[in-house]
Amino acid sequence: MESKYDVIIIGGGPAGLTSGIYTSREGLNTLLLEKGLCGGLPAITDLIENYPGFSDGIKGRDLIAKFKKQAERFGTKIKEFEGVRRVEPSEKKMLIETSKGKYNTYTLIVATGSIPKMLNIPGEAELRGKGISHCATCDGPLYRNKDVVVVGGGDAAAEEALFLTQFARKVILVHRRYELRAARVLQERLKENKKIELLLNHVPVSIKGKNSVDAIIVKNKENNEEKSIEVSGIFVSVGFLPNSKFLEGMVEVDSFEYIKTNEQMETSIPGIYAVGDVRAKKVRQIVVACGEATIAAISVRDYLG
Repeated sequence: MESKYDVIIIGGGPAGLTSGIYTSREGLNTLLLEKGLCGGLPAITDLIENYPGFSDGIKGRDLIAKFKKQAERFGTKIKEFEGVRRVEPSEKKMLIETSKGKYNTYTLIVATGSIPKMLNIPGEAELRGKGISHCATCDGPLYRNKDVVVVGGGDAAAEEALFLTQFARKVILVHRRYELRAARVLQERLKENKKIELLLNHVPVSIKGKNSVDAIIVKNKENNEEKSIEVSGIFVSVGFLPNSKFLEGMVEVDSFEYIKTNEQMETSIPGIYAVGDVRAKKVRQIVVACGEATIAAISVRDYLG
């Protein structure tokens, strides 16, 4: 059994690392557990242009490195590649069981973020990692001078498509509606880029290929006509699911399994807080996650007295 902590943070993205900066700076004995490498979704984002203080933008991995360094400087103990399996709350302290051990803590900040949704169409599961990706920054260079498809219509999909034009010969953005949901500035960039083709009001039906992606079948929603598009890669960007499964049946969640909190980031269980993209809310941005983390850390300080 490890020593007791004032607060354990689960998740090493912007929300988790910011929580650590604030709790450790308050003198609280802080442990941060991350199932992989710290960073979350921003770590695989090529360029972040809307985080204050970086007028020319900053690469996601560089921003995360700054967050991590600052958290460690104030005393946050960070353990990567240690995923949480179980949380057992009690009146005065909680037991956190991970893949490598058990820990006691008085409070818990859940900052586990979210994972990309799948299309759930034939061929997707079989070819995942064989031409199907959720990360253009990670896999984009593999498709130099090849044709690729991006599925989605929001900011993330637009950013993926724009990034892929650095490598791909052609990028086809498939969206189920007539209008994209991406920010206006991103839509303008899409339209101005000669490598990008917008295929609106179409939905993916299936993915073809044996050992790698050969084509994607899409359907026109207006006339139900299907057509095959020969591509080497498919980048799926259709939203996310919260990483809240390990708390199932414990804290109150909304209909999409996002954790409900009040304005102090308190969940339905005293001593447990939720911040970042795992939390039920409308706006999901790095700067918002950092603000929530700050509130949660102060709430933890006040809770511990």
